[in-house]
Amino acid sequence: MKPPYFLFDIGASHTRIGVSIDGETIANTEIYPTPQDFGEGVNILTQKAKSLVSGMSALIGGIAGPLNQGKTMITRAPNLPNWNNKPLGEELVKLTGAKVFLENDTALVGLGEAVKGAGRGFNIVAYMTVSTGVNGVRVVSQKIDTNALGFEIGKQIIDFDNTFDGEARVFEDLVAGSQFMRRHGKAAHEIDDAAVWEEEARLVAYGLNNLILFWSPEVVVLGGAVSKKIPLQSVIVNLQNMLTIFHELPQVRMAEIADFGGLWGALHWAKSLS
Repeated sequence: MKPPYFLFDIGASHTRIGVSIDGETIANTEIYPTPQDFGEGVNILTQKAKSLVSGMSALIGGIAGPLNQGKTMITRAPNLPNWNNKPLGEELVKLTGAKVFLENDTALVGLGEAVKGAGRGFNIVAYMTVSTGVNGVRVVSQKIDTNALGFEIGKQIIDFDNTFDGEARVFEDLVAGSQFMRRHGKAAHEIDDAAVWEEEARLVAYGLNNLILFWSPEVVVLGGAVSKKIPLQSVIVNLQNMLTIFHELPQVRMAEIADFGGLWGALHWAKSLS
C-alpha cells in the first residue's frame, strides 16, 4: 500500500499523530490530550487527518486496550471506558474515505523501538511500557509476534493473595502511573523521593523477570512516561538477583524514540499492509 499515511497513537492520556508522505519519514507530529468521549475523540482525529493529508491512502495506528477479533474497536480498555465497543474503524472509514488499520498502541510502540529504537539490531525484542497503565509486546524479526488475543502483560497476577498490597493483585496495580496517587498520595511526576523509585525499580524487575522467562528475548526495552524516572541500574541489579535460571540475562535498555515510537511502529507496519 502506497503513502501518504496518517499515523496515530491513541493512548490513555495523550494522543500522538503524524504524517508520512513518502513512507519513510514522519512529519507534522503533534501530541494532545486524549478525549474521554468517543465521539469527540473521533471528530478531532479526523479533522486533523483531513487538514494534514491530501489524498491519504490509509489511517494507521494504535489505541490503548485489547481489540476485538476483527481489530476494528477496543473492547475492555480500563483507561478508555467510553471508547469500548464503539466502531472506531468504521467511523474513521466513513469520515475520511480511506482505509483504516488498528493495532494495540503498546504493540506498535514496541515495534517502533525494535525497528528504529533501542531494540534495533536484535531479532527477538521484548518491550514493556510503564505509563498510565502497563503492557508489553514481543517482536520477532521486526514483526509483532503472532498471537490470538493480543498481549496484556500488565494483568499478570503478582500478589495472588493480596499480602503485599491489600488493593492490588496484578502487576499493573503495583507499578502503573495510575496507581501512584493511591499508593503514594502523589502523581508519579511529582515524586522525587529516591526510596520510592528504588521500590518501583524492584517491583518492575518482578514483571521483567516473568517477561524474560516467558518470551526469552535478546533485549528488553523499557518505555513509558513513568519509566523515565525509574533507575535502570537498580532494575538490572534486582533482576540479576532474582532471575538465576539462565546463564546470562538479555540486555535491558531504556526506550530511545521518546514520544513517537507508536508512529514509527505504524509506519513500519504499513509496509506489510495492502
